[in-house]
Amino acid sequence: MTALEPPQIVDDKSPICIPFILDQLQKRTTTAVSKPFIIGLNGVQGVGKTTLVRALASTLRGKGVKTLVVSIDDFYLKHEDQLTLAASHADNALVQVRGEPGTHDMTLAQDFFEALCDGRPTRLPQYDKSAYSGKGDRIPDSQWELVDGVQMVILEGWCVGFQALAANEVVAKWKAPSRTLQRHKLEHLQFVNEKLRAYDAITDLFDAMIHIDAEDNEYVYEWRSQQEAMMRQEKGTGMTDSQVVDFVDAYYPAYELFSDKLRRGLFADRIGRQLRLVVGKDRRVKQEIFI
Repeated sequence: MTALEPPQIVDDKSPICIPFILDQLQKRTTTAVSKPFIIGLNGVQGVGKTTLVRALASTLRGKGVKTLVVSIDDFYLKHEDQLTLAASHADNALVQVRGEPGTHDMTLAQDFFEALCDGRPTRLPQYDKSAYSGKGDRIPDSQWELVDGVQMVILEGWCVGFQALAANEVVAKWKAPSRTLQRHKLEHLQFVNEKLRAYDAITDLFDAMIHIDAEDNEYVYEWRSQQEAMMRQEKGTGMTDSQVVDFVDAYYPAYELFSDKLRRGLFADRIGRQLRLVVGKDRRVKQEIFI
């Protein structure tokens, strides 16, 4: 696969998302004054999440809402811990590189969000994806930003909002036609599914959810290749096109397992709190759905 120059990303999403967020904020009923309003934002890698969250944060701050953007990527395991995980499950290709549920430090994530919800100052972890030739590593905690007094948090990431399935649902998806699932042993998929249960501690804190969905999740291969080409230009390091395919293949099973459940909505008892934007290959919004 040859990386193409990425097209200019036009922000046609924040004009839809901002009114949604402000409406959800106005409807907030919690009495926990110290707890910030927490929004989950899911989007396949390369869809333009960075552009979107920057626009959202800038607009919200301009309206006087102290807004913090947090990436699920910043909670990836440290390089040495990822190596340990990979070695301890050497036959499970899903955890040989960062990506799938189970490759995040959810204790770190829970501690961070607990501090935010308690109104305590805390430091925001940071992760350098370019370290170790693109394999990545966490930045030393001495360099983490101190955050305090946050009113709104946007947690963004490719797997934000994914929830574990019943074991028999994993079996059914594994048996059905798919791009990647049948390349893996069923027990390896079940391992990732079980690891995802720990993420509920964060997902359960969400006051609203934005899902930037794709008409075809396979667009992520080209989009991610474009991202890495830009990283190589800007930082002099990053994955090659063949490495991108291997890397995306490593976490693509999560899209095939968990996307459908997210599309059905997180908030069964709070209809209208999830916005799903479906985008085409050009990353432009084709459909908006309130769930």
